[in-house]
Amino acid sequence: MGNNTDLENRATWNNNNKNNNNRPPSSTYYTSSSPYYTDSSSSDTQWTSWLVPMIVVANVSMFLVIMLVNNCPKHQNLFSGEGKCVAGFLGRLSFQPLKENPLFGPSSSTLEKLGALEWNKVVNDKEAWRLVSCIWLHAGVIHLLANMLSLVFIGIRLEQQFGFARVGVIYMLSGIGGSILSTLFIKSNISVGASGALFGLLGAMLSELLTNWTIYANKAAALITLVIIILINLAVGILPHVDNFAHIGGFLTGFLLGFILLVRPQFSWQERHHLPIEARGKSKYTVFQYVFWILSMILLIAGFTVGLVMLFKGENGNDHCSWCHYLSCVPTSRWHCDNQ
Repeated sequence: MGNNTDLENRATWNNNNKNNNNRPPSSTYYTSSSPYYTDSSSSDTQWTSWLVPMIVVANVSMFLVIMLVNNCPKHQNLFSGEGKCVAGFLGRLSFQPLKENPLFGPSSSTLEKLGALEWNKVVNDKEAWRLVSCIWLHAGVIHLLANMLSLVFIGIRLEQQFGFARVGVIYMLSGIGGSILSTLFIKSNISVGASGALFGLLGAMLSELLTNWTIYANKAAALITLVIIILINLAVGILPHVDNFAHIGGFLTGFLLGFILLVRPQFSWQERHHLPIEARGKSKYTVFQYVFWILSMILLIAGFTVGLVMLFKGENGNDHCSWCHYLSCVPTSRWHCDNQ
């Protein structure tokens, strides 16, 4: 399936055979469309987006460090059967042979050394920091470009509307949420990439639209468009070598965080908020917003607590859900799955 593309994926490799010929699918990016406000006066002050560009710079810088550590020419004799380093004129920054890594990047052993997500190291070696470090690693130039383009298209819009603090919290917690779910269900692969965090931003966009329903026009069109984008992204995750558990975990985390962090005053209150308090008549937030804020907070805390407890007890998520592995890969006559 080397020629298949997906709408932003998290790259995985088989940890039992790091120099195999199974090719992780290449990545493209998805974009999202935002609905329009019913009245320009109802929108908050636009923030200047600086966090998202800084995250992009940090990811690019980290990839350069990865390639320097990888140093393909120095280790070329170890994979002579796989071919020569790609773009050898780059010296230490040259890429692994395409048979080993078709995404133009480092070896899986380099990624594992620098913090890739791997069940044994997280659980048995107590390296919990990998739940965070894997978010900043990428399997290759294609993987990096796909993720960063996605981040720019999704993240800048959210940061301009809600500020760097809330978007930063959603990005990091969604990435960690994706890492936790991925580690619970996938034991034979290593995983890297920011897709859990990116799916979290996408999930937050959906819950933000739902919880702030009264201030948007073209509601149905915006909702349908966003749901279609989400479904396409998740559906692509059933292909082999795509860590869909990271996608799902990140999406669910971001979806809950959107109800908590991205709440806006209802439209009828915004129309009257310049009047004296006694003349406004309506509460700032709806009962719906309060209820979902509370439910989301409870579910988020419970989810992280249960997930972390299960993870560090060495539980295998597949033992508690016999069909869940199909969420990440569906075997067919053309490929097999080895994600348990």
